[in-house]
Amino acid sequence: MTFAKRVFTLAGIYGLAVMIPMLFLEPAMIAAGKPLSHPESYYGFVGVTLVFQLIFLMIGRDPSRYRPLMPICVLEKLSFGVAVWPLYLMGRTPGVVTIFATIDLALGALFLLTWQRTRST
Repeated sequence: MTFAKRVFTLAGIYGLAVMIPMLFLEPAMIAAGKPLSHPESYYGFVGVTLVFQLIFLMIGRDPSRYRPLMPICVLEKLSFGVAVWPLYLMGRTPGVVTIFATIDLALGALFLLTWQRTRST
């Protein structure tokens, strides 16, 4: 159970550290000549992602209780990683984004492993 607690707690902390600054990056994007054509999608993405970080932290406090949420958390991680890699290969997103997508894919694999390991407890 310690493994599950650590994985989900670290994922939640990492996600908050990455996503909270995105709430304040719109002016920097505009200054760099990249205005948001759909700010509602941008802020919606950031908001939903922040909510999931809170879910990860909640699971980290009691993995056995929240075990049924773990496969949904795997899907949350896959939704970004699986979308970004083809976009990168088509030249539609910058390479730095693939770093974060790869981290999400790795966290998704850890979530799946955690879900399997908590089955026996």
